[in-house]
Amino acid sequence: MRLRSWLPDLVLLAGFVLLTVALIQGHLLTFDVAVANWAADHRPAPLYWTLRVFNYLGQGGQVLMPVAILLAGLAAWKLRSVRPLLVFAAGLVITYVTIGPLKIWADRAAPAFTGPNREIMFNPAASGQFSMSYPSGHVANAVVWYFVIALLLGLVLREPMSDRLRMVLRVAPPVIVFITTTYLGFHWVTDSVAGLLLGLVLARVLARVPWGIEARSTSRSEALA
Repeated sequence: MRLRSWLPDLVLLAGFVLLTVALIQGHLLTFDVAVANWAADHRPAPLYWTLRVFNYLGQGGQVLMPVAILLAGLAAWKLRSVRPLLVFAAGLVITYVTIGPLKIWADRAAPAFTGPNREIMFNPAASGQFSMSYPSGHVANAVVWYFVIALLLGLVLREPMSDRLRMVLRVAPPVIVFITTTYLGFHWVTDSVAGLLLGLVLARVLARVPWGIEARSTSRSEALA
C-alpha cells in the first residue's frame, strides 16, 4: 500500500526528537532506573535464558540480515530482477547510517554498566559496549528488517500475503524484542521506545520507495497461471 500522508512520519520523528531532548535534560531518567531495577529483581534464570533466545529476533547482523539477503536472492532469481537485492541494500544502508551514528553520538551506558551516572546521556565514564545504548538497535532493526522480510517473502511466494499474516510478521517480532531487550537489562526502556520510533520512521521511508517489483511479481504470476 503506497503511503500518502507524511503526518505520521513527522509525528514519529518529533516523538523521537522530543524524547531525546528530554533525556538530555535529565527527564525520565528516574523512570528508566526504576524499570531497570524492577526487571533486575524479577529475573529468574530459566526466564532469563528463554527470553535471551527470543531476543535474537532483533539481532540484525546474525539473524535478520542473513534471512533478508537469502530472501532477496531467491526473489531476484525468481523474478529475474536485481530489484529485490536493492530492497535489501536499502535496508542495510538506511540502518547503517542512522542507528550506529546515533548510538555513538548519544554515548549512553546500558543498565548493566556499573560505573557512575549509568543512566545519563553523554556519559564520559562509559566506554566500549556499554556506551552505545541509545537508541536500541535491536528494536529499530526489528521494525525495519521485518518490513523488508515481509516484502521479500511476498515476492518469493509470488502471491500477496494476507493482511493478518503481514501484520503478525511486522508487529509481533518488534514487540517481543522491545519487551525482552528491556526486561533483560540490555537497554533502558526509553532506549527501546526511541528504537521503536526511529525504526517506524525508517520503515516508512522504505515503504515510500516505488520499487517496481510488486506489479512485476503479479504479472509474472498471472503469466504462469
